[in-house]
Amino acid sequence: MQKTVEFLFDFGSPYTYLAYHEVRRIAQAQDALLVWTPMLLGGVFQATGNHSPAQVPAKGAWMQGDLRRWAARFGVVFRDNPHFPINTLTLMRGAVGYQALGGRFLDYVELAFRGMWVDAENLGDPAVLAAVLARAGFAPEEFQAMVADPAVKARLKENTDAAIARGVFGAPSFIVDGQLYWGQDRLSFVEEALASA
Repeated sequence: MQKTVEFLFDFGSPYTYLAYHEVRRIAQAQDALLVWTPMLLGGVFQATGNHSPAQVPAKGAWMQGDLRRWAARFGVVFRDNPHFPINTLTLMRGAVGYQALGGRFLDYVELAFRGMWVDAENLGDPAVLAAVLARAGFAPEEFQAMVADPAVKARLKENTDAAIARGVFGAPSFIVDGQLYWGQDRLSFVEEALASA
């Protein structure tokens, strides 16, 4: 049986953007299947009583240096998004929709993470998002129809509710062999778990 690591994510989390790069490297190095689970972080926060660390002023200020240190550690480009926090409901519905369709799901994931944390776009603005999608060869009108589909909306809610039921309280989260790991700084434990599986 192939080893698997589940990656539970929301585009609105800068630490999840950093983990996005590193978890792919780890999965490849460990010959593990990477399972992508889009969820709505706002829904997770509401259900668990958790909240963004950026809401604590001292922690939010500290995060700026911390994010840059982790970006350097993982060797990735990172820019603060001046529009943060951004409501990611539409973005995450897009992830669920493209995942169901197959094909360009990973292209969409890259587009959203890059738009948020490299290009620092306001992807919560429908006009900005439409322009970003069009530049990448996605059809904005088809995207809007997809994210309005009741089945797509329901699937995102199901993903989020299932994550909460498994003990998820934030992003990024990872599950290996039933064990939950939270945070990009726990990825060494994820790698160890896959190595010993």
